[in-house]
Amino acid sequence: MKNKDFFEALKLMEKEKGIPAEFLAEKIANAIVVAKRRDYDGLDIVHCDINCEKEKIDVYVTKQVVEEIDPEHATEQILLADALKHSKRATVGGVVNIKLNTKDFGRIVAQTAKHVIRQGIREAEHGMVLQEFSSKNSEIESATVTSVDPETGNATLQIGKSEAILPKGEQIPGEVLKEGQIIKIFIVDVRDTEKGPKIMISRTHPGFVKRLFEKEVPEIFDGTVEIKAVSREAGARTKIAVYSKDEDVDPIGACIGPKGQRVSTIVEELGGEKIDIVKYSEDITAFVSEALSPAKVVSVEIIDEAARSCQASVPDHQLSLAIGNKGQNARLAAKLTNWKIDIRPESGYYGE
Repeated sequence: MKNKDFFEALKLMEKEKGIPAEFLAEKIANAIVVAKRRDYDGLDIVHCDINCEKEKIDVYVTKQVVEEIDPEHATEQILLADALKHSKRATVGGVVNIKLNTKDFGRIVAQTAKHVIRQGIREAEHGMVLQEFSSKNSEIESATVTSVDPETGNATLQIGKSEAILPKGEQIPGEVLKEGQIIKIFIVDVRDTEKGPKIMISRTHPGFVKRLFEKEVPEIFDGTVEIKAVSREAGARTKIAVYSKDEDVDPIGACIGPKGQRVSTIVEELGGEKIDIVKYSEDITAFVSEALSPAKVVSVEIIDEAARSCQASVPDHQLSLAIGNKGQNARLAAKLTNWKIDIRPESGYYGE
């Protein structure tokens, strides 16, 4: 490969994969040194400089200039007469750099270099993925569905220049992803493993809903309204507790938006998932009452504060509403408040 072709290949790699040409050049230089060093008994006397700006590759061996060569060190020594052919400034006791002709490099050098280069590219790609996604941890990103496994239902997504797997269990129940579809995902975590960076993504995580509200509601983004807690059963229902220090700001109204536009946009993104927006309170009795919405709570009695246990009374005709379908409303309220809630009818009679 001619130098011009070589450096054009580096530039292409930089453009396509986003890996700096200088980084690749360093890895390639190391590969050449490792491979060529074998011709010199493994001694650390081979050096390689790759200058991307000047498009030059220089490989040379550094030898010590001596009056008489010691047989035990013949590989690393050179006579003065021979040294002067490479440098007019050569003197006994000094060193001289002898340029090697890169065209003379054998197949072994090329194969070794290719192996190290591939490894270097993988390392660079892994490092860049970690750097890119670590900064986006707990954030929402747009991704394109490239394929869906018909057996597992797992979807392969293209996020920027990287790929990630969205497991079936992290997809919103009932949604059907199609190739080419652009969706939003929540980056749960980024881990560096032996097999490379592992990006954990989800559309079911409570943090996904929280970030959607932050993007859709300016008052949350600027800090006027604060999301205090989120509980979610993806595909069915989400409860979100909001609060504002500004008495003139209605935190629930801000999240709903004019004519319900803000919350409707989020519901649409979640495939019709129901969202209950409730007002947060430091008073746990008030907060539990809000959390059990849409049911109207008559009273809340704290049973054991240390165990975070309480009892909520609701009108008899709203008992099933407070508990919800298969206990869903009660579960979400408990997750939202982080309290155990025993729901009882106001009359104390469970009758129906």
